[in-house]
Amino acid sequence: MDGYLGQYASLGLLLIVGVGFVAVSFGANKVLAPYRPSAAKLSTYECGVDPVGGDWAQAQIRYYVYAYLYVLFAVESVFLFPWAVVFDRPGFGVVTLVEMGIFVGLLALGLLYAWRKGVLRWT
Repeated sequence: MDGYLGQYASLGLLLIVGVGFVAVSFGANKVLAPYRPSAAKLSTYECGVDPVGGDWAQAQIRYYVYAYLYVLFAVESVFLFPWAVVFDRPGFGVVTLVEMGIFVGLLALGLLYAWRKGVLRWT
C-alpha cells in the first residue's frame, strides 16, 4: 500500500513544484519588469503602420477550410502511428487492418466530398 500511495505523493509533489515554478516566474516578472504606460504604448500597432479606416475586415472562408483539412489529416497521422505498432503484434493483423481501412476510407470519402463540392479550388 505504501508504494501505491508513494506514487501519488510523487505526482502531487511534482504538481506542487510545477505550480510553484509558474507562480515564482509570474511574480518575478511583475516585480522586475518596468511598467511605464504612455499614450504611444497603449495605441494600436500593426506592422509599423498607423491604423487607418474601420476595424471590420472580411476573411476568406477558404483559409479556414484548408486549416480544417490540415487538422483532419494531422489527426489521421496521429492515429496511424499507434495502429502501426499494434499491427505488428501477433493476432491483431487482420482486425487492425480492417479497422484502419474503415477509418482511412471514411477520411477519403470526406476528402472526395470536399473535392466534388469544389472546396479545394483556390479561386
